[in-house]
Amino acid sequence: MTVIRRVLGASAMLVIMLSVVTLAGQNRQLTDAERKAAELRDYIRANYTKSEYLAPMRDGVRLFVAVYAPKDSSQRYPIWMSRTPYTVAPYGVDDYRGSLGPSEFFARDGYIFAYCDVRGRGKSEGKFEHVRPYLPNKTAPNQVDEASDTYDTIEFLLKTIPNHNGRVGVSGTSYPGFYATMAALSGHPALRAVSPQAPVTEWFIGDDFRHNGTFFLAHAFGFFSSFGRPPTGENEVPGPRFDFATPDGYDFFLRMGPLGNADTKFFKGQIEWWRDLVSHDTYTDFWKARDPLPYLQNLQAAVMTVGGWFDAEDVYGPLHTYQAITKQSPGTVNILVEGPWSHGQWNGNAGEVLGDVNFHQNTGDFFREHIEFPFFQHFLKDKAEEKLPHAYVFETGRDEWHKLDSWPPKNGVKKTFYFESGGRLSSAPPSASSEEFDEYVSDPAKPVPHISWISTAMTYPYMTGDQRFAARRTDVLVYQTEPLAEDVTFAGPVTASLYVSTTGTDSDWVVKLIDVYPGNYPDPDPNPSGVKMGGYQQLVRGEPFRGKFRKSFEKPVPFEPGKPDKVEFQLPDIFQTFRRGHRIMVQVQSSWFPLVDRNPQKFMKIDEAQPSDFQKATQRVYRSAKLPSAITADVLPPATAAPEK
Repeated sequence: MTVIRRVLGASAMLVIMLSVVTLAGQNRQLTDAERKAAELRDYIRANYTKSEYLAPMRDGVRLFVAVYAPKDSSQRYPIWMSRTPYTVAPYGVDDYRGSLGPSEFFARDGYIFAYCDVRGRGKSEGKFEHVRPYLPNKTAPNQVDEASDTYDTIEFLLKTIPNHNGRVGVSGTSYPGFYATMAALSGHPALRAVSPQAPVTEWFIGDDFRHNGTFFLAHAFGFFSSFGRPPTGENEVPGPRFDFATPDGYDFFLRMGPLGNADTKFFKGQIEWWRDLVSHDTYTDFWKARDPLPYLQNLQAAVMTVGGWFDAEDVYGPLHTYQAITKQSPGTVNILVEGPWSHGQWNGNAGEVLGDVNFHQNTGDFFREHIEFPFFQHFLKDKAEEKLPHAYVFETGRDEWHKLDSWPPKNGVKKTFYFESGGRLSSAPPSASSEEFDEYVSDPAKPVPHISWISTAMTYPYMTGDQRFAARRTDVLVYQTEPLAEDVTFAGPVTASLYVSTTGTDSDWVVKLIDVYPGNYPDPDPNPSGVKMGGYQQLVRGEPFRGKFRKSFEKPVPFEPGKPDKVEFQLPDIFQTFRRGHRIMVQVQSSWFPLVDRNPQKFMKIDEAQPSDFQKATQRVYRSAKLPSAITADVLPPATAAPEK
């Protein structure tokens, strides 16, 4: 469902849901959600008029825009706009979307809604390019990017649509979040508020398809096997979805063999971006040009960046977008919102649970009503008196919202947790002078799974999934504290510092930070899945690193077999309280399959690897005074400020 939801969008999913209800028979009673959806659809038809346009860009290309304007012309309305590569269907002035704007509050209050097909998608002309590079110094009419297309679209709307108040807001989630960031870079004076939500930002370091040089195989394959195919007809929604012919992704990708077989066996050269994605396996100008972060300077519009702590796709983008604006555009209204969400869960979901983990409140409902809607109301309508904080963040573990002056909090104190003998994790530095270590054999033929259940996709609940299945494997190292005597709160990024050696010449290093529940932790009630929460090992943050990039992402270097070396990298930020009686656990392993592609454990271009290149390797993680493997995080003092509800 990951790919379908991301490609079709919320409105198309609603159409499918309502169609299923109709086909199921007229005698079935509608649920409350279905009744509300039908009522909203009727409200939109009664109160909005739909128009369609081809807006001219500066190079002569025309982009498709669907506009829904209030029928009430007694007042002026701001324009809310979204740009997407997933098509703005349904097309035709008599065929309406089932919802408008980020939430129902917008449609009820009155906005002009503009939905735009980006260049080369849907009914827009031109050629589509993935994460099209931003051009900061455009001097000729044929020099265009997504920022200039946004600027020209806003100009067209202001000149064409009546009864607007001269103000424009833009938001979007995931890929449309990238286009929201590009909107901020457009610099149009009418643009007053922008909200990049889970924005695609950096596709080599931390978003979506590559993390620290590793390749997120299951996600990339699932997404581009449908969306990456060229459309065969006008306005076609990319697809169809790939038929794995099995529900078992672990087995499918293992049988697929080396990474290069994806194209030769399945894609047959038809997906151009797949070849680019796989072949550009170092941090070259190809990737650097697609990173918008260096250009987020002197922004004029207010920006509210939204992310989810447990976003399997784009946890990196929101945090780094906010940080880049903080550093490069200090005069900009710059707000960060982070909730306990999976990818885009805040858009329409109650946000009470993710997988087996319950947050004991409807965090999604709270965001839409008390954070997102007031933000746009304030900057586009001069309403909503309450000023939002610089950071509106949800603390997991204690399940509390906080309003903060900055992110990360300034009162955090760095604390290091060291790996010790016997699988202990301690804040006391190791004293052993000898070269002490733990070791395991990493076998690419039997990689460590990333989930304990069966799926072909990068399922969203993996981000909070129970890690007990991995802790029991001999190729996973486990370090944990004693039960905590008091709450311990991590706030900000977590740094993994590993001193390691391998008998190969390359290796992946996966570090997972885990909250271990006490044995008497209660089960959910009701508990339809029968999960046992006593001793649950909840993944809080996990991140892989391809060892050959330990010196540089631009110039990888091999390991010298058997020689210790340092691998250090950051895991994305968390805001997690490990409660009294819980344990803090760290797991270390060298595979995470099929989330991450298999490393042959041989220094080479992995997309060119043959079956004979994959080899077992003995991995050592050192834990001596000279080679102290550890994790480091900012820990808040116990007397931290009371949360804001």
